[in-house]
Amino acid sequence: MKLYTRGGDKGMTSLIGGRVSKTDAKVEAYGTIDELNSFVGLAAAEAQSFEPTQALGIELYEIMQELFDTGSDLAYAVDGQTYKMTNEPIERLEQWIDAHSEAAPALTKFILPGGSKLAATLHICRTVCRRAERRVVALAEHCEINEQALAYLNRLSDYFFAAARIANVQCGTEDTEYIRSANVFQGKKK
Repeated sequence: MKLYTRGGDKGMTSLIGGRVSKTDAKVEAYGTIDELNSFVGLAAAEAQSFEPTQALGIELYEIMQELFDTGSDLAYAVDGQTYKMTNEPIERLEQWIDAHSEAAPALTKFILPGGSKLAATLHICRTVCRRAERRVVALAEHCEINEQALAYLNRLSDYFFAAARIANVQCGTEDTEYIRSANVFQGKKK
């Protein structure tokens, strides 16, 4: 099998059920999810390389599968398809977020994205996830989408924040507070 088809040489690409411009909102949405998935793969590899963070790596590999499902749900040229993304992965993300948040120190101020290399990578995942979410919201303004896919991306960015914080704990690195931040969280865990 050849990796190239020459089918996109004139700016068109295939969706499930038809061809569209490479600038189509669906292509932009699932393309940004694909970009996110690449960063998640980097974070998963980093997590797997250090014993205290290997459980995070397992979570991240599961998320990679779900991101493929999410992108697939957006890759239809016609509406009314059977979707892969359901509420179950969203509920699992919420459980992981709660567990990681409980295990991390309480937040009082905003923190900078970074600390350990793994946490910094997870913060990149968080920001790319937010961009993917914005692309899906833009898509939803003019066509049918799987609403669970959108909810999943919204919850996933929260997961990446919680995972970055617990990665710093597991790597023995403190979060770096934004020095000009007020005490905005009043000691609440985030």
